[in-house]
Amino acid sequence: MKRLTVLALLCLMLLPDLSRAEDFFESQLNRGIRNTDVYSSLLMQEARSNRVQAMFLLSKANKYSPDLPSVYFSMAKEKFSLSSAGILASVDYIIAGFDAYARNFWWSFSLAGGVFYSLVLSFILVMLIIAAIRSISDLPLIAHEIIESKQNIYPLIALLLLSLISPLLFLAGILVILGMYMSRMDRFVVYLFLIALLCSPFLFRAASRFMQVASSGEMKAMVAVNESRDNTYALTSLKGAEEPAALFSYALALKRAGLYDEALTEYHRLLTMQPDIRPLAYVNIGNAYVGLNDMEEGLQSYQRAVNLRPLASAYYNLSAVSRELLDYEKGNEYYRKAVEVDRNAVSRYQSMAARTPNRIVADETLSFPALWNLAKETRGVTSTFDLVVLSAWANTFAACMLIVALYYLSARSRNKAHRCRRCNSISCPRCEKHVMWGQMCSRCFRSLVKLDETEVKERVTRLISIYEYQKRRRGIMRGLSFLLPGAAQIFGGRVLYGFLFMWPFLFLLLIPFTNTYLSSGPLISHWVVNSFSLLFAACVYALSNIITRRRIVKGWL
Repeated sequence: MKRLTVLALLCLMLLPDLSRAEDFFESQLNRGIRNTDVYSSLLMQEARSNRVQAMFLLSKANKYSPDLPSVYFSMAKEKFSLSSAGILASVDYIIAGFDAYARNFWWSFSLAGGVFYSLVLSFILVMLIIAAIRSISDLPLIAHEIIESKQNIYPLIALLLLSLISPLLFLAGILVILGMYMSRMDRFVVYLFLIALLCSPFLFRAASRFMQVASSGEMKAMVAVNESRDNTYALTSLKGAEEPAALFSYALALKRAGLYDEALTEYHRLLTMQPDIRPLAYVNIGNAYVGLNDMEEGLQSYQRAVNLRPLASAYYNLSAVSRELLDYEKGNEYYRKAVEVDRNAVSRYQSMAARTPNRIVADETLSFPALWNLAKETRGVTSTFDLVVLSAWANTFAACMLIVALYYLSARSRNKAHRCRRCNSISCPRCEKHVMWGQMCSRCFRSLVKLDETEVKERVTRLISIYEYQKRRRGIMRGLSFLLPGAAQIFGGRVLYGFLFMWPFLFLLLIPFTNTYLSSGPLISHWVVNSFSLLFAACVYALSNIITRRRIVKGWL
């Protein structure tokens, strides 16, 4: 509802321009704006209600916003049919849509944030489920050991006290206790969680960074200018900026607004700050001189840029200005050099070319990787999301202690209590001095192996009870396999095997929710990614059920 309200307001604001779309499009290009996402979104809405002209409207939306992934995805949906031509055309548009992610910072940033949060949340959720399922069978073992020897309670108290630092460490403490009753291979899952806790300060920092960047007005202004979406916001929010990237973006917004003298002042101030950005600044300084109709100064600025770094924009601008000065031979020479440096960039410049200050020459902007580097360098307080009572590094210290504790306790796990594989009864070295073949209790061993040591009636009764227990156990595992992939394996004692099914499933299942939560604006919708994610989750679910049921039938679980 919020998204529809925002679009309705934007529609009312742009209503005078919608009646003369071509004039509006040209006016945007004259201001240096190549992507008008709001107008394209309105065209996509109109295409959904007008199926006859849908492809025409979507083509216009693509023209007004060539870097908007949702336009390509809508065109893929419109072109799709069961014919080979329809499928291929749809696939081409989907590929083009994913390629547009590499040109649209906020779409790629919100998707990366959604994937990151889904990865972490699903990992924690899997560990919670493992702890819950294994506690059902392993807590009685712990209780049995405490009854047999009161000294066994002290390590448990120490682990639980250590775990009170945070909920995550409480979960880690439970997993360490349960890990003592896992096989050596399954214990890898517990170590994996503890290693994740070792890295928790970095994970908290990354999670906080996604929130901080999404709410940063300065970042929004820089992205809008450098991706040719808007200049107005930058003129107010970046004024007085001292950081080189922000100053560069502010100067570019001034130049596009026709404030050439102010832009030159900011660019010359920038030249003294950061050597790496000088070639880009010289290109835009030349563009500002072209706006002032001082072509000779413009040429000199482009030459300075080329001397520092052979940029396609600098050569293209040298070509354009040389032709304005009627030096076509030099113009052709510079154009060939521009094509040699970056053919795609030259095609992009030519698609906007016209005889206006913002279109006769090409502006140099901060690249997509540069914007990502700015996002990584965003400063802010690292939040622990109320998951740690002390500092985030307390998790790391406690995780180190838990790793040592798990290694030490695992070395003593040979003398721990265990369940009979046949009847599920609990025993320990104090109860039975010898562990029978196949980890069976003595009664099951006599009934199944030492047939001459038991009476027929007792043996038959025992076999029936074993059969009933195994039948009940298989029924529970079938139910768990339908409930959640990997749950049956975890219940059956194959924790690592269940983890490898459960984590991918929950990760794919959570992506649509985290993507929706972290979308940085009403115009961002990762519905294609979400659809593929749910499709792959369904495939994991089906594959897990098939494999689990076959293993249950064959008695391997």
